[in-house]
Amino acid sequence: MSEPLSWIFAALFVLVAIAWYLSYSAARLDRLHVRLTGTLAALDAQLVRRAEASVELANSGLLDGATALILAGAAAQTLETSQTAGEAREIVENDLTDALDIALAPDVVDGLLARGDLGEEYLARLTSTCTRVQLARRFHNDAVTDVRRVRRTWVVRVFRLAGHTPMPATVEFNDELPAHLVT
Repeated sequence: MSEPLSWIFAALFVLVAIAWYLSYSAARLDRLHVRLTGTLAALDAQLVRRAEASVELANSGLLDGATALILAGAAAQTLETSQTAGEAREIVENDLTDALDIALAPDVVDGLLARGDLGEEYLARLTSTCTRVQLARRFHNDAVTDVRRVRRTWVVRVFRLAGHTPMPATVEFNDELPAHLVT
């Protein structure tokens, strides 16, 4: 009589171990998705700060009219699309980076620095926000990579632990500072 009972306990142990592993895998995937949501929110916040700093520089009166108009237009476009994702957002962020490259040419930066503390303050804020955008984008893309790696495992696919959540995509746009601003 103890022989069938030991088989039942062995089978029960295996089922409990499988259930625990599935639960652990689902919880891990959930934590990664929560992290992904947080990194995307942080990236969005940093992109908005970069656009706001660009608008402030454009409206400061320290740039010539045409340059200020280009920079303000690109920053406004970015702020208008701040709640969207995907290719449209990446295009406007690339446009803002291009506008910053135009607005912060070496001679313009030298002129801003020559104006004293005010010019230095605008440049420091813009440099800081651009650096934070780079970091936030890297953190987000790392989180996407982690989620994709876990979602490719056989346990997640076979038992559909991700549910109907779409596969996340990395965010790719040019977020580099002009070379002469990098310290």
